[in-house]
Amino acid sequence: MIPDPIVAGLARGWKHIDGAALDAPLNLEADVVIVGTGAGGGTAAEILTQAGLEVVLVEAGPLRSSTHFVMEERRAYPDLYQQSAAMKTRDGAIGMLQGRSVGGSTTVNWTTSIRTPKPTLAHWARHHRVEGLSRAELDPWFERAERRLNIHPWPVPPNRNNDTLAQGCAALGWEYTVIRRNVKGCANLGYCGMGCPINAKQSMLVTTLPAALDAGATLLSRTEAWTLSREGERITALNCLTRDPNHQRREVGVTVRARHYLLCGGALHSPALMLRSALPDPHQRVGQRTFLHPSVMSVAEFDGPVAAHAGAPQSVYSDQFVWPEEGLGFKLEVAPLHPVLVATNVPGFGPQHQALMQRFNHIQGMIALVRDGFDATSPGGRVQLDDHGDPLLDYPLNDAFWQAARRAFLAMAEAQFAAGAQRVMTMDDSMPWWASWAEAKAGIPQLELAPLKTMVASAHIMGGCGMSEDPTQGVVDSLGRHHQLANLSVMDGSMLPTSLGANPQLTLYGIVGRNATALAERLGS
Repeated sequence: MIPDPIVAGLARGWKHIDGAALDAPLNLEADVVIVGTGAGGGTAAEILTQAGLEVVLVEAGPLRSSTHFVMEERRAYPDLYQQSAAMKTRDGAIGMLQGRSVGGSTTVNWTTSIRTPKPTLAHWARHHRVEGLSRAELDPWFERAERRLNIHPWPVPPNRNNDTLAQGCAALGWEYTVIRRNVKGCANLGYCGMGCPINAKQSMLVTTLPAALDAGATLLSRTEAWTLSREGERITALNCLTRDPNHQRREVGVTVRARHYLLCGGALHSPALMLRSALPDPHQRVGQRTFLHPSVMSVAEFDGPVAAHAGAPQSVYSDQFVWPEEGLGFKLEVAPLHPVLVATNVPGFGPQHQALMQRFNHIQGMIALVRDGFDATSPGGRVQLDDHGDPLLDYPLNDAFWQAARRAFLAMAEAQFAAGAQRVMTMDDSMPWWASWAEAKAGIPQLELAPLKTMVASAHIMGGCGMSEDPTQGVVDSLGRHHQLANLSVMDGSMLPTSLGANPQLTLYGIVGRNATALAERLGS
């Protein structure tokens, strides 16, 4: 077991301030203040501190590490996820998983690391005036991130949950790929979503953030970026609220003044910070075009044990249906199944629910991530503020999505039956169990799919502060620089003009690596 680097770093004298422990207002100054410590914030922090800049990191969640990661859902979800892993869109129709601790979602993600698809980057250049982000230009940055975070194809045979997807694709002649994962010394436990207890996952928590803190950065945890003050075309201060150990806001505040302000709070919280601050938004782009990879799920029951809670959560994916000639495409992956996550998300009540949970170890879960944002039929959602000033995502599910969802349910059922499933259930309140592929092929087209009836979820939240060289299309340019404010940048999932058609963490490592390096050069000069 690798020693806890957080405990060791604090013992060495890292500058860490827990907002919950402050009993008086605090004022700080820095060259750069970074809001958020996930893929964007963690990557930028290491680059900026290595350039000799004084950095302050602001994180609304707590500082947790392998000392606290005990592989128990009842502890992990309240501690490490936004809204205890129960966050929903405005109408409650889509569940959203997003990290809330130091390291952000990289602390709790499933380690899937995929370079940005070439068609996505080409679409951005052609339709959103994004420059300098072709694969030829980004691949050196991906290679750098892959070396830094030990990203390699997973060499261990897939668990049965993932192997079902591989077997189904092979039997049907569909494309599938072994996933690249950011792990070192992984014990194949399967509890990545609850924080890695042995520090094998090469998240920001154990890589770039310790490097930044070793270089003199200051970390404020349980400290929430609330508003930005400005004078003319420059931000003058970041105003923060602290949180108590139960994540409730406190009156004690923190003010950070810096030469440059870098937003890495994610696709909900970066737009929300801008909206609360009433920053210039002449073309009404902030919070618009927010995308999710809204995902649907199909579960299959097998004769023998699947044990979908054990082993690498994701090690196989299929792009067979990502880029169709018509309609929205979708990516096929699997989801790890843990008791609380399954029990709180599968449909049904009473005997139906009990019967499913009794077969828990024999259940396999396949998911289809719908690629949204690439045409007029998929405008995405809009981040707004609720009565408390918190972000609220309005994300209507339209006909184009439901058509893609139906195609996805058919594809998943076909793959599961091809892999030997005894029966397959479409995740919908009607809980239809199909006894054969022929039955599923006939029945799924007849299902009435609808919001709050059909389970839809997402762990990928993107957009809301999109990149574009055209200020009428985007909030920031291709280097993440705000179009109206000279000392404000955005480097997180909110800068993506569309969804990706791939899990986002490696995209962020690559683009932020490039953009933060350019920022360090500008500030250094």
